[in-house]
Amino acid sequence: MAKLGWFRTLWLYRFSQPAAERQIYRLIARLKPQRILELGLGTLERTERVLKVAGCQAGPTHYVGLDRFEGRLPGDPPGVSLKEAHRRLHALARVQLVPGNVDASLSRVCNHLGTFDLVLVSADNDPRHLERTWFFIQRLIGQQTAVLVETGKATGGRGTIWKPIDRQQVDALAARTVLKRAA
Repeated sequence: MAKLGWFRTLWLYRFSQPAAERQIYRLIARLKPQRILELGLGTLERTERVLKVAGCQAGPTHYVGLDRFEGRLPGDPPGVSLKEAHRRLHALARVQLVPGNVDASLSRVCNHLGTFDLVLVSADNDPRHLERTWFFIQRLIGQQTAVLVETGKATGGRGTIWKPIDRQQVDALAARTVLKRAA
């Protein structure tokens, strides 16, 4: 992966749109993650930028992306096909894409993935499916893993915000999921 020029790096960190994603790029520059998990890829614009920044920072990057791809419903946010995602991301990292709802997909593959350095959870995921994923995410993160969750509207009503959550919050979300299943 070729280095990003200083102008491109400055643009990503300070001027890229949507503005809320700038904190992701700065976090990658600081953490230098080699293993990234993303739940909900959307149109791949963010994913491509994330992998370009990560590739420049940490060397070889292993990326796992879960999305509905062709299984999107008419009311879902726009996205790309699985084939298109492979084509666009293949040159940026070692890519593993898993189609389907995030809860079912993650339950199938979590025992084979290992621990991640960075986890990105998109707001485009169905909340019912996302709620059930925390049990599996809990098993894929370590104490140093950065977990960012895209939430509601940013100030001014434009865009979204990426909220960092720590290990204790992930554990609490996972416990709530287990308690719901037991009830």
